[in-house]
Amino acid sequence: MTRLIYVNGDFLPEQDAKISVLDRGFLFADAVYEVSTILDGKLVDNKAHLRRLARSLSELDMAAPCSDEDIIAAQHKLLELNGVKEGLLYLQVSRGVADRDFPYPEHSESSLVMFTQAKNILDNPKIKSGLKVISTPDLRWKRRDIKTVGLLAPSMAKQEALRAGADDAWMVEDDFITEGTSNNAYIVTPDNVIKTRHLGNEILAGITRTAVLKFAKEAGIDVIEEPFTVAEVKQAKEAFITSASMFVMPVVNFDGDDVGNGKPGPITIQLRKVYIATAMERADL
Repeated sequence: MTRLIYVNGDFLPEQDAKISVLDRGFLFADAVYEVSTILDGKLVDNKAHLRRLARSLSELDMAAPCSDEDIIAAQHKLLELNGVKEGLLYLQVSRGVADRDFPYPEHSESSLVMFTQAKNILDNPKIKSGLKVISTPDLRWKRRDIKTVGLLAPSMAKQEALRAGADDAWMVEDDFITEGTSNNAYIVTPDNVIKTRHLGNEILAGITRTAVLKFAKEAGIDVIEEPFTVAEVKQAKEAFITSASMFVMPVVNFDGDDVGNGKPGPITIQLRKVYIATAMERADL
């Protein structure tokens, strides 16, 4: 079946889904996006993703293309048309079409594009083996809290990791880990405390991050939100990442050295189980 893609009110076959070459998302990466997980044909934490989308739009003084209700209705129809039961729904808003010039155009209309991707989310084989991660300098701009489509630096870091035989990269600034290429980063200290960087302009406020930290605190696990160093990763008992596409995923090797015993740790496994067990309770559609 041909995948249908939503473009500004229309549901089009993939080969017919197009935007203008003068769209500012194409010319300037003047666009923001969100990715919601699909489980059993429903979107997990979708309203939280839309709230973050609204914040990104506000930070960039970009108009919303339509109401949240209209977006949700289109998402629901897109899921139905494509028949995706497990995977991802990508949503992108750009400032729209205007002649190329650096200042924001005065009269452009925001553009909305959405598509689905079928993907194995629950039974990712990496949950058993864990991820290998390397460190790489953080080359991104200073407003990482805005979820923009300017992803060249993370793409470069991810490619560097793959060439090194690893799965991902954790980006480093002033010797402190900021986050992964498309995920938030965590360690479990020798005294069983979860440590992850505090929210600010340096990292994205992950939707999965919010849920997982809540579950950890409810389970009586201490959480410290502050930066941690490369050296602390090497001394950690466990490490893991969170993201909408991977939920909670163990990191078992960092820069060629095993983290802990080199196997997925009990706290990581516990948090993943709790997250999955409650995911459908937070499904919005």
